[in-house]
Amino acid sequence: MKGKIRSEMRRSMAILAVLFASLLLVVGCGEQKNESSSEASAPPTTGPEALRRSSVSITNTEGEMVVVRVEVATTTAEKQRGLMGRTALAEDAGMLFVFDREQQLSFWMKDTLIPLSIAYINESGRIVDIQDMQPLDETPHLSAEPAKYALEVNQGFFKEQGVEVGNKVSLPGE
Repeated sequence: MKGKIRSEMRRSMAILAVLFASLLLVVGCGEQKNESSSEASAPPTTGPEALRRSSVSITNTEGEMVVVRVEVATTTAEKQRGLMGRTALAEDAGMLFVFDREQQLSFWMKDTLIPLSIAYINESGRIVDIQDMQPLDETPHLSAEPAKYALEVNQGFFKEQGVEVGNKVSLPGE
């Protein structure tokens, strides 16, 4: 009888050891994925939420061309999600929001973790307003004039590149 109990105990211990090792493996794999901030902050590249990638060119106040690699948000879901949850954004990257018509636009930073600057752009491609926005702030940032596009980039990018209200933006497809 004692031999049978010991045998069952060994079997139970072996099963527990295998389960414990499996758990450690799963947890370890999850930690490796979370360590890569570029992967965590990268947008989806396939599936229904994949965003079209393009670039915009801005002629700054000095007449220099400033190129921004953008993800283009055109659907309601893409526009609502925006850059929420991202922990980083490449220095020369941003998100271009495209609307059907010129209108007063309003953006906020709910669930957005990185400080951003936003340029509101009218349908002729002229920047009509630039504002800085703080992470997790739910204050609405209304465009000073009607706009058809909004371009979000890392906070300070426009200032560093000499981009100001009145500058011209060449949009995708132009």
